[in-house]
Amino acid sequence: MLDQDRTRITYRYERVRALAAGVLEAAAVVFLLLIAVREFNPGPLSKALIAGGGSFGLLLAPWLVSHARAVGWESTQAASRLSALSAVCYLVIAFIPLLPVFVLGSVVAQMASSSIVPFLTQIFHENYPQDQRGRLYARTVVIRIAAAALFSYGAGWMLSSGSGRYQWLLLIFSLAAALTSYCLSRCPSKSLAATEGTHPFRALRYAREDRVFRQTLIAWMFLGFAMLMISPMRVEYLANPKYGVLWRGEALTAGLVALLTGVIPNIARLFLNPLWGWLFDRMNFFILRLSLNAGFMAGIISFFVTGSSTGLVIGAILWGISSAGADVAWSLWVTKFAPAERVADYMAVHTFFTGVRGVVAPIVAFYLVSGIQPAVLGCICVGLILIGSGFLIPEIKFGRGARRGTALVEEVSE
Repeated sequence: MLDQDRTRITYRYERVRALAAGVLEAAAVVFLLLIAVREFNPGPLSKALIAGGGSFGLLLAPWLVSHARAVGWESTQAASRLSALSAVCYLVIAFIPLLPVFVLGSVVAQMASSSIVPFLTQIFHENYPQDQRGRLYARTVVIRIAAAALFSYGAGWMLSSGSGRYQWLLLIFSLAAALTSYCLSRCPSKSLAATEGTHPFRALRYAREDRVFRQTLIAWMFLGFAMLMISPMRVEYLANPKYGVLWRGEALTAGLVALLTGVIPNIARLFLNPLWGWLFDRMNFFILRLSLNAGFMAGIISFFVTGSSTGLVIGAILWGISSAGADVAWSLWVTKFAPAERVADYMAVHTFFTGVRGVVAPIVAFYLVSGIQPAVLGCICVGLILIGSGFLIPEIKFGRGARRGTALVEEVSE
């Protein structure tokens, strides 16, 4: 198959998959936790598990990549089957309204959805031209963001109009995961390249051998831990009556929670994502990442510290603007530095460490806020982002990724 045919087919199905991805993103970011808080009144551990469900999939990414390689699966086969598992889990929790089942099903569904990330990155690397990768990816993300915003608005209205309707949302999540599975199965792909060794976490050695990669992972651990602590707290902060957050003097409805955590941020992402995709192809990566960090810090302070309706809106907008760039940076940054045949491995390492902090961070956050105010937690997270940014500054000279592949790896590991 010609390269241009691979690009055309992948881009076609990615645009369709983006609609489903928007629905699943809204589920993971807003609605699974919102449903749990409003319908089941869970404890801190249950809320933390739901909030960190996707991180378990990222934690398993190196093993899944290794297994797919061992059995000879193509990237699309692995990703499609994992998405099908997610669809089944959403279907189960829609028909069994019990808290333990809801927590377990939510975790496994998100785990299956998030674990496809290294395979997606490999697909993009194989099928999108290097000089168009950020732009093509950003175009599909625009569709995903629009779908997430529209769905967040409609689903928030549905939940606000009466209890007992959350099962319909879970059925929609199941259909979205099934559509994802179908679209991935139609994309062209290759079997993952054979490598020396069979240990499932063999790829972790690249973090030891590649200094720039290692330094970036350390920085991302600090800033990522902060983001994964504060992200679910947006829903908890607004939805839990004990924090007394008011909107123009009145308690927030489920629709307003969805507006501030789903709709407004996604509208901001919708408009800014193409710009960030264009910048990713042209800008020094580390300067790009530092700019995003500054936006997130400002958004956290506005949302959690100001204590006003205006602050909530401004914080939601800044969160959306920064998230637009973070979408592209998080998903594609290894393509700037990894050897072509090791993109899935590098991404698996990146997602593994994301999973580590993603499992721990929500647990820490929900237990911390039992003793401190969300505003204090927000300030702690800003401090962690500043520490992470400090690790990135010395790497700016490597940020353009002009010398890609093995040559760069060999240079920085000397």
